[in-house]
Amino acid sequence: MANSRKDLKGAKLHSGEHQRKSDKRYMYIYQDPMGRKKYIYANDLIELRRKEDKLKRDQLDGLDIYAAGKATINSTFERYMSTKMDLKDSTKSNYESTYDHLIRDDFGNKKLVDVKYSDILQFYFYLLKERNLSIYTVESVHGLLHPTFELAVRDDIIRKNPTDGIIKEVSKRLGATRNIRHSLTPEQQKAFMEFVANSPVYYHWWPLFTVLFGTGLRIGECSGLRWQDIDLEEGTISVNHSLVYFPQPGSRTSKLRVSTPKTTAGCRTVPMMAVVKDAFRLEKENQLAHGGLCNAKIDGMSGFIFQNRYGDPLNPQSVNRTIKRIVNDYNCEEALDAAKEKREALILPLFSCHHCRHTFATRLCEVEENPKVIQSVMGHKEVATTYEIYADSSDRKNRESLNKLATKLDDVF
Repeated sequence: MANSRKDLKGAKLHSGEHQRKSDKRYMYIYQDPMGRKKYIYANDLIELRRKEDKLKRDQLDGLDIYAAGKATINSTFERYMSTKMDLKDSTKSNYESTYDHLIRDDFGNKKLVDVKYSDILQFYFYLLKERNLSIYTVESVHGLLHPTFELAVRDDIIRKNPTDGIIKEVSKRLGATRNIRHSLTPEQQKAFMEFVANSPVYYHWWPLFTVLFGTGLRIGECSGLRWQDIDLEEGTISVNHSLVYFPQPGSRTSKLRVSTPKTTAGCRTVPMMAVVKDAFRLEKENQLAHGGLCNAKIDGMSGFIFQNRYGDPLNPQSVNRTIKRIVNDYNCEEALDAAKEKREALILPLFSCHHCRHTFATRLCEVEENPKVIQSVMGHKEVATTYEIYADSSDRKNRESLNKLATKLDDVF
């Protein structure tokens, strides 16, 4: 591709126009409403500019269609996304993937001005009942449709937003309330970690789970850790990026990429407990003894701490599958042992990587009363998030406090 602003014949090129040296073909580079890079090719400059003019007319026609109230939900969503210039690539990719998989091919083809409240309600129930999606997934869909219609309201294309109040109505009809993501109890956490440490099959996972349970890092933050991000002497972890699977446009495949935190609160320094230091040291010893450290490179970064058997950084889904296998194996063994010993079995619930983070936060809340400290360690932008998500962590402390109070009041009653 030529770097000069003139073609090979000396003709001046307009912004976005290029001529390739390899085959001398002309190309025009532009961005569609979704911010994706697109290309137009031609054998000569006259043909290229004819195509450019047609593209500009088509784009103006799209504006006319929108202004005339003839736009579809799909085209309005693309217009909405074109206004979100501050979105991180990972967030934008997730939005587009959710929209493409759940909305675009069917509901998205409806004309915007024809959509009523009842249409949205029926669509959400279809996702819940027919496609067996969770209320959380439907909320994600709503998070895309609501601002799309709101844009049309502000542009005076429609008078009211048909999605207003719809999630509340869906939850009411289903009797659905937001379930609290419960943490593991101290007994469950200890049983899980002891089983992993003593298992000839799973013992090599002990360092990873120790770090997850001992730091509260998100799985993407943990899998993205590099040796240069930790300071064993100072006992600190610098959290400044994560590894995220980005859905590839037009494909069902995903690619592992480096992503920076959405907010400045996401960049933080997390202190290490002694057991976490031990976990990092053990992980390095194990890797040096069995094949060496991870040498994979992603977006220019290398030196990742945790790796799979192929020497690549960990996939969060593979960690979740491993947790499921561990829990199933533990529960089978525990049930047999409990029956032999004539005691009640300590059965573990199925959980995910994020429950490790929630469990850490719960343990932290049990010993730390300052929400700003918890907010800082967990990397929350708003302290309200800390209160909302981890409100249940105070249950144990509440019971302990009431028991102490009851002891003191025994002489009163």
